[in-house]
Amino acid sequence: MTVLELVRETPPPVVTPPRKDRTDFTIAVGLTTLVLALLAWNITGFPTASDDEGTYLAQAWAVQNGQGLAHYTYWYDHPPLAWIQLAAFSWLPAWVAPSLLAVAAGRIAMLPLQAAGLLLVYVVGRRIGLPRWAAAVGLLTYGLSPLFLTMGRQIYLDSFAVVWILAALALALSPRKHLWHYAAAGAAAAIGVLSKETILVILPAVLVAMWQNTARSTTRPWAFGAFASGLVLVGCFYPLYALLRGELFPGEGHVSLFGAIQFQLGSRSGSGSIFAAGSGANELLHSWLYYDSVLLVAGSVATVAGLFLRRLRPVTVAGAILIAVALRPGGYLPAMYVVQVLPFFAIAIAGVLAFVFARISAWGKPAPDATGSTGARARRWATPAAAALALVLVAVVVAPRWYIGDRRALTANDNAAYVEAAHYLRAQPPSTVVVDDVLWLDCVNAGYPSDRVIWFYKLDLDSEVAARLPGGWRDVDYIVSTPAVRQDPGTLPTVTALLRNSTVIASFGPADGLIEIRRVNKESA
Repeated sequence: MTVLELVRETPPPVVTPPRKDRTDFTIAVGLTTLVLALLAWNITGFPTASDDEGTYLAQAWAVQNGQGLAHYTYWYDHPPLAWIQLAAFSWLPAWVAPSLLAVAAGRIAMLPLQAAGLLLVYVVGRRIGLPRWAAAVGLLTYGLSPLFLTMGRQIYLDSFAVVWILAALALALSPRKHLWHYAAAGAAAAIGVLSKETILVILPAVLVAMWQNTARSTTRPWAFGAFASGLVLVGCFYPLYALLRGELFPGEGHVSLFGAIQFQLGSRSGSGSIFAAGSGANELLHSWLYYDSVLLVAGSVATVAGLFLRRLRPVTVAGAILIAVALRPGGYLPAMYVVQVLPFFAIAIAGVLAFVFARISAWGKPAPDATGSTGARARRWATPAAAALALVLVAVVVAPRWYIGDRRALTANDNAAYVEAAHYLRAQPPSTVVVDDVLWLDCVNAGYPSDRVIWFYKLDLDSEVAARLPGGWRDVDYIVSTPAVRQDPGTLPTVTALLRNSTVIASFGPADGLIEIRRVNKESA
């Protein structure tokens, strides 16, 4: 047999393709599953349902049922994309478990979004160069914080916005550096802004990420052009919608986009200085610190320190901007603002820890000619000693504080009164009832006509609602008195008249969270 014949008869070797390393996927999904289980546990019982949650859920209901962008006249208070996204998911829990409080079902619908946020915290951590253990620390620092287990359960627009900004960061930091990644980053940033407009302030963080991830002479101009294209093409839909409806500029007899912007920037009352005792901002800061002082204090320090570390800069720029906005005197600071801060603080903490351990590890390697010396033996123990010290600090300082907050999140039942009130209302024949927005959707789902279930604020602040009640408060059958309804006594005259001229027929809950079903006495003077 010739050599040529032998070659022809020999089969080619089988080449086995290299197996993909799925370690990152396994770590991220495993830890996310763990945190998500804690987030879902007792999600219907804690924290207490808020009027904001009910409002966003009712607006999602309006989108689902073809009622426009809101259950009342949409006045461009916030962009609508967040509750449009909520509308895409909220029908499923309500369909599977219709007996749930409407807000509880809406919270369950938020779980896929929070899962995406947890995964993105890990992805961003890895893409800024953190080792796997540090990215995992970032995810757990974010997910196990009592602030996240409290605020992350609630239906807030900020949760949608921050997840989309994290997605924009992950795309801007993509190691493949394709142009479509940068265009997608622009589109994700635009979706974030259209979910909650205040997230606009941290767009510079995405630009820093792109600047660091592109070459100056080749890909950078194209990358920024692609990002701008995605941002503008997606972002322009909102002003275009207002323009086509004739509601872009203020005018007689209609709401407007620019009118809402003017209100937000110039007419809205501020929360005072965060440093002034007794101000709204100061009290809000103390409430955040009550839930988790560890993440907020350590995150602030790590954010400032991380500004001097190049690889952490995209994340710490975002955190630093959010800190600066919170510190500005006289601005409005909402309770859910901290939702935007948490993931960036968590990644900053993990990044600074990774930097410190890397320095200790480098110092701990003895020189080749000094392997037997006493100094070399001491250096060899530097990294294990630092790791042990970190574990002791976690066990002594962090764990006890987080245990108290997390235990309350997993065991408290703060919504029992709302559940009982909702069941009571469902059993009654439909009537004209005034409620807060937590119970608005429960009444509508129970068969009450949507135009006869009235959000209490609208009685005095919406002329369209007042026109449906020519007899004023006497055209109302029942009012459900909740802490939200009673929070501003005397500022809403019609609500005050209803509370004064009504009789309690059922009550639920403790004194500090009392919910009363009150029948209106229409013959009262």
